[in-house]
Amino acid sequence: MDHGNHEAHQMPARCAMHMLWNTQIINTCVVFSSWHIHTHTQFVLSIVAIVLLGILYEYLRFFQQSVNRRIATKLGKGKRAASPVSESGRSTPERGAASEVVGLLNGRRGRNMDGVVLPAHLRLLRAALYGASVFLSFFLMLVFMTYNAYLIFAVVAGAAIGHYIFDRHVGFDNAGGKSMACH
Repeated sequence: MDHGNHEAHQMPARCAMHMLWNTQIINTCVVFSSWHIHTHTQFVLSIVAIVLLGILYEYLRFFQQSVNRRIATKLGKGKRAASPVSESGRSTPERGAASEVVGLLNGRRGRNMDGVVLPAHLRLLRAALYGASVFLSFFLMLVFMTYNAYLIFAVVAGAAIGHYIFDRHVGFDNAGGKSMACH
């Protein structure tokens, strides 16, 4: 019994969803079903795109820090007073049980409120940059969650390349401030 031309009735390729480590190339979908990889060329282009997204994420982190430094410099000119000197002669606040008890008794939290309230346009800029970096970090996390070894490598490579390009200096006041959190 001949059913005719089988190519005309061929099912479209579907996205392969793996919940285990894999190295599949063809029929891999990256985050969206519309980002469906059908060829090796598409896979290579996807790897390049993911590496560039990792570099962009590191650039966003760098740019956020740069904006924050510029804002602090601009708002801090002429407003920086000498540090108060404590009873012990230290310029840093006393850290002890007595100051903790006072904080508990008067209801104040131990949060440092020495900063300046930012104008709305600067808060909006900082919020937009933060939102973009959170979105991109979660997007890269979803790429990582394809469990595809090549795509995972692309995410890590993009982050490493971006870190190399944009994180040239280390500040001694916050030498260990970078983390591998999603945002």
